[in-house]
Amino acid sequence: MKTASLPSLRVDPELRQAAESVLNEGESLSSLMESSLRSSVIRRQMQRDFVSRGLASRDVARRTGDYYAAADVHAELEAMLAATKKAKGAR
Repeated sequence: MKTASLPSLRVDPELRQAAESVLNEGESLSSLMESSLRSSVIRRQMQRDFVSRGLASRDVARRTGDYYAAADVHAELEAMLAATKKAKGAR
């Protein structure tokens, strides 16, 4: 597969110095930038998908009239969390 280039990035000298100061051994500034870009793209895709699922859920609730009280949802989530913690503690 061919690679593509991204536009060059102009930053303040302080940001470049900060980025260089956190490089791992053998890591280049370019690889840090690529890794950061990949992480940002994934995070934004996840955010977009989350909002999309939320809007779809809202539409279903409006269409069906089925709504759940926040307190009930919180209680169910707390119970799930407690069960998970208990199962991990049993190992």
